[in-house]
Amino acid sequence: MSGLSRGVYALARTKRKRFIWCAWWTGEPAAKPFRPPDAWGGGAITEDEARGLAERAAGMPLEVVDGHWAGAWKRIQAGMAPFPKRSARPTIASDDPVRPVDPYVLLGIDAKATLDDVKAAFRKKALEHHPDQGGTPDAFMAIKRAYDGIVKRRTRARKR
Repeated sequence: MSGLSRGVYALARTKRKRFIWCAWWTGEPAAKPFRPPDAWGGGAITEDEARGLAERAAGMPLEVVDGHWAGAWKRIQAGMAPFPKRSARPTIASDDPVRPVDPYVLLGIDAKATLDDVKAAFRKKALEHHPDQGGTPDAFMAIKRAYDGIVKRRTRARKR
């Protein structure tokens, strides 16, 4: 063990409600540049199971550290930045920034439009405002949120 008097591990939840574990025993985890774990794995059902797997990989007892280190490694494995910058939620351009824009107005359709009409309008607007087509990410996401909101309300109303 060089430069580290203790081994450490971090846990993060996965989408499947399992645990990913990351263990460091040759040096502390660091943000800049990100220091990858000495060993890592996933699929543990409980925190104790994940700790046991990490300690077995390290060959020594480990102390827990903040789970954001395991989350950062999980994001790196997904091809993302380890620590994404948090920014304010994108807003929809409007004369009145306090009042939200009606999703039907944003998609350019009537509130009585069918789901097929909603879908067609979304596709048209998405093609116009997609970042790959010269649009902005904020505008595209606003259109996507409008579409998702309409569909969610309509499908919830059908289930009742």
